[in-house]
Amino acid sequence: MYNLLSGLSVIEASSFVASPTAGLYCAQMGADVIRVDQIGGGPDFHRWPVTANNDSLYWENLNRAKKSVALDLGRPEGRELLQELVRATGQFITNFPAGGFLAHERLAEGHPDLVSVRVMGWADGSPALDYTVNNSVGYPMLTGEGPEPVNHVLPAWDLLSGSYAAFALLAAIQRRSITGEGSEVRIPLSDVAIGTVANLGGIAETLYSGTNRPRLGNAVYGLFGRDFVTGDGQRTMIVVVTPRQWANLIAALNLGDAVAAIETERGVSFAKDDGLRFTHRDALYPLFEQAIAARDHADLSAAFDAGGIVHSTYRTMLDAVQDPALVADNPIFGPILGNTPNPSGFDYPAAGSFATVPQMERQAPRPAPHNGQHSEEILATRLSLSSGEIARLIDAGIVGITQTGE
Repeated sequence: MYNLLSGLSVIEASSFVASPTAGLYCAQMGADVIRVDQIGGGPDFHRWPVTANNDSLYWENLNRAKKSVALDLGRPEGRELLQELVRATGQFITNFPAGGFLAHERLAEGHPDLVSVRVMGWADGSPALDYTVNNSVGYPMLTGEGPEPVNHVLPAWDLLSGSYAAFALLAAIQRRSITGEGSEVRIPLSDVAIGTVANLGGIAETLYSGTNRPRLGNAVYGLFGRDFVTGDGQRTMIVVVTPRQWANLIAALNLGDAVAAIETERGVSFAKDDGLRFTHRDALYPLFEQAIAARDHADLSAAFDAGGIVHSTYRTMLDAVQDPALVADNPIFGPILGNTPNPSGFDYPAAGSFATVPQMERQAPRPAPHNGQHSEEILATRLSLSSGEIARLIDAGIVGITQTGE
């Protein structure tokens, strides 16, 4: 993590992926992100994957570098404490409903400069998840070979929405620094999804053609890109995006004459045209399948690397996490700051910020908090509550704490 956002404090009240991701990215850049949850944890506190003790590795990693306050949000006094924390801090990230006790208008009473970012399902406030939004914009009907839809394993819309929420928070703060005005920014997953479809040309393409794009399996639309199997049984993905890569791929596979014959027969030139390579894949693929199947992966990999050709074998996630280049030797991973144990007690590489800032030293990742670990600290420093008042709230079950033994 870095201290680029040092001095910025954010209250986060959220669950699952999108909204916690926004807080995570801010925390990894140095913001003081205070996550407020129900005492005992919210609905995502035991979300799989979990350990044998039912500690969520999912929650633990989406909430690194944050602080935790635990309140009984089912009681008026607990809700009022959350409201006061938001007002005292001035920045708020949530995916809670737009109405009710966390409505921006209620939180901003007496605090017109409040900036809040609300991740939503649909723009009208109705609920949605990444998996249902993905279905609604058509991608499962483009994925795989068909005819059945293929859902994505990666929650792409949650992650994009979380990233956009972090960006929107900083944009709203920048606007406030100029105008003095606060704002509520709403980010529906459905708008992120259909907006991304539009940004990638999908809406224009569909309306222009009047049809759906064909399903291509592992082939890349509009490029020469597909999976092939080497002579020793390694399945590898090869993608060509530049004329130089195309020329080097042909040379590495000794296919110059065969490709030239197809060009002559069909009256085309593949040298500088991605679209033609894709259009005539019916003739090209068999040539490449045969040439790649005749050689071992190690031999091909060396030739491809020398030619700047983009390729990668298919691996399991277990294979990936054991690759030193991806994990052990990757500077985004490191021992947790101060060797503080993860809440689960399981020791493993922890990810920090994905960005590299050459002018700054990358700091060690920080662990996720225990539920309520910072309740006393935050209530004292943010709301100036006395130790006696905090003790009363704890005894009354309004505030939860966790003793970590530190």
